[in-house]
Amino acid sequence: MQKSIFEISKMDCPSEENLIRMKLDDITEIRNLEFDIANRRLVVFHVSNLDTIENSLTELKLGSKKISTEQTDQIDFVEDSNQRKLLWTVLIINFAFFIIEMATGLFSKSMGLVADSLDMLADSFVYAISLLAVGGTLIKKKKIAKLAGVFQIILAVFGFLEVIRRFFGAEELPNFSTMIVISVLALVANGVCLYTLQKSKSNNEAHMKASMIFTSNDVVINGGVILAGILVNVLHSNKPDLIIGMVVFVLVVQGAFRILKLSK
Repeated sequence: MQKSIFEISKMDCPSEENLIRMKLDDITEIRNLEFDIANRRLVVFHVSNLDTIENSLTELKLGSKKISTEQTDQIDFVEDSNQRKLLWTVLIINFAFFIIEMATGLFSKSMGLVADSLDMLADSFVYAISLLAVGGTLIKKKKIAKLAGVFQIILAVFGFLEVIRRFFGAEELPNFSTMIVISVLALVANGVCLYTLQKSKSNNEAHMKASMIFTSNDVVINGGVILAGILVNVLHSNKPDLIIGMVVFVLVVQGAFRILKLSK
């Protein structure tokens, strides 16, 4: 058996882990996958077909690069029986915050919160696809991925158009305090999701390190909305909120295209 180690530079949260799992799911030569989100490393145990594995990872555009491949005698792998339960937990947390951020974003007139809610929805889609596709066919997984990706793009496009409309219109200022408070709560929720999934791994040190990753997209987005809220109050302008909203909508669309790649 071979053991190949990959660096995945853009794998900074469990959502990317599940995208990779789904992408590699139909490669029968793979015997096991080990994820180290903290160090952005993926270890693939396989019997052959390295080129197909590399190409599949490259198609996700997560910055994958093979570090090494070597022979290994390891044949026994520990299966995490709680994985399905953990996926349900993070799915519920992400979907709940999608509703919370969407509602408070519309109420407070903050496009930053609305955009961040779609980012939460995007993560929910990834976890949902993982759960619904368990035990199902490859065709079923692809259909679910296609529907999720298209729906996500449609929502992001509508949001992007609304940002443009508000940018050139005379809109009242968003409620900066709501932006900051909800974004802080979303930041905590993202941390809980990351910690919850990572603590199921056997290496306690790794999950503690992973829970402290502050370069992940989710954390950067939450921090951006918080900063935008502060600038809205200081500058008495809605432009910081609209700018962060536009940036997040672009990220949401990029995530949607990654999901759509699973449907091909």
